[in-house]
Amino acid sequence: MKLSDIARYLILLIAGMLAALSIGSLTRLGQNPDMAGFYLFYTFLMLLIALLLLVCYFRLKQRGKTAFWFTIFILALNVALTIFDQVGFVDVLFMLLNLIALVILYSSRKDFLPE
Repeated sequence: MKLSDIARYLILLIAGMLAALSIGSLTRLGQNPDMAGFYLFYTFLMLLIALLLLVCYFRLKQRGKTAFWFTIFILALNVALTIFDQVGFVDVLFMLLNLIALVILYSSRKDFLPE
């Protein structure tokens, strides 16, 4: 298995994790009605990023600059947003997973970028 395949599978894993976490955020809507709008917005953003990463997963195979650099941007954004959140154990694991995917993706850029 090539590094580029590992990078793509990590991106798929991150998209799945974001989708699962967004569903978990939806379950918090009834716990605190004052924060329901925030949780709904947060859930929408997580689902949007998960969807964008899913698109990136499929588009990376086509070797385009736009898909590659957009994926780099999304992964870096995930790391930055995690740092500025309340950092807990799950946040650290999520940030490390994004960093690992980012490093592997960038180190195997020759497989993703056109020649």
